Amino acid sequence: QFPFGRRLPCDIYWHGVSFHDNNIFSGQVNKFPGMTEMVRKITLSRAVRTMQDLFPLEYNFYPRSWILPEEFPLFVAEVRMMKDSDPSWKPTFIVKPDGGCQGDGIYLIKDPSDIRLTGSIQNRPAVVQEYICKPLLVDKLKFDIRLYVLLKSLEPLEIYIAKDGLSRFCTKPYQEPTLKNLHQVFMHLTNYSLNIHSGNFIHSDNVNTGSKRTFSSILCRLSSRGADVKKLWSDIISLVIKTIIALTPELKVYYQSDIPAGKPGPTCFQILGFDILLMKNLKPMLLEVNANPSMRIEHEQELSPGVFENVPSPVDEEVKVAVIRDTLRLVDPQKKKR
Repeated sequence: QFPFGRRLPCDIYWHGVSFHDNNIFSGQVNKFPGMTEMVRKITLSRAVRTMQDLFPLEYNFYPRSWILPEEFPLFVAEVRMMKDSDPSWKPTFIVKPDGGCQGDGIYLIKDPSDIRLTGSIQNRPAVVQEYICKPLLVDKLKFDIRLYVLLKSLEPLEIYIAKDGLSRFCTKPYQEPTLKNLHQVFMHLTNYSLNIHSGNFIHSDNVNTGSKRTFSSILCRLSSRGADVKKLWSDIISLVIKTIIALTPELKVYYQSDIPAGKPGPTCFQILGFDILLMKNLKPMLLEVNANPSMRIEHEQELSPGVFENVPSPVDEEVKVAVIRDTLRLVDPQKKKR
C-alpha cells in the first residue's frame, strides 16, 4: 500500500474508491473514469430507459422507474392512468435516494401522494420504481443476488462474469406488501448492511445456509426442483451485457476526456457488483449496479455491547477470493511478455 501515492511505474494500480491520478502513464488501473457517476441510481435509470425506448423487448429486465423531483408530475399522472385502466392494479413503489448506498434512505409507498415522498423529493433526488411483488422465495425468504462482473475493456468491449456470486437474504418471512407491513425492512429489503442488524440474521459457516449463501447453492436447489438453470444463466448474462451496453457511450466520453487517444495513459478495468432479483417465474430483474462492491471476506461479530471482532466469512471468501484471483489473471501484464 502507498497511502501517499507512488511515483515509480507499476503494472497494476489498485485504487480503493475512484481513479483520478494524472501521474499514471502506463500499466492498468482497476477503475474506469466516470464509472461511479454512471452507476448512480438516476444515471443508470436514465441510461437503461433510453435503451428501453429504443428496444422495449430487449430491455424489459429493469422495473418501471421515474426520476424525482423532475418526473414527479409524470409519475402521478401515469400511476393514475394505469389505475383508471385497471382498477384491480394495486401497486407498491420503492423509493431509492440517488446517492444512497447500503439501503440508506430506501422506503416503500403505495401511492404517489404519500407524505414521506412529497415531503422529501425537493431536497433529495431519488428514483422511484415499481416494486417487484412476486419474487422467488427460498425458505419463505426474499433474497437478491450479487454477481461480480469484470469490465476488462471498453474498446473492444470485453466483459467477464464470475461463475459464482452471493445470495443475500431477508431475515423475516416474505409477505406481499400491504399498508401494515410496508415499513418492515427485514421483510422487503435484501441489503446485507440492513439485515445484519436483525436479530434473525444468521452468520453461516457453510455456503448453503444462513443469511448469506453462494449463488451456486441456490442454483443447485432450483435445479433439483426441475428449474431450467441453463436458461436462467443465459438470461442473467444477457441482462449484464445489455446493461453495460447502455452505459458504454457515456463511459467512453469520460474515458476519452481523462485519457485522450494518442497520449500515454493507463488502460482501465473494473469489477462491478450487479444486484439482481429473481422473480417467481425465474426472470432476472436488475436492481442496481455497484461501482465499488465490497471485497471484505470477514464480518464483524459483537462480542459484548460495543465490542466487535472480525470473524472469517467462508461464503465471502469462497466467492470473492476467486473474483480477485481471476481478475488478476485476466489482466496479467506479464502474459504479453511470455
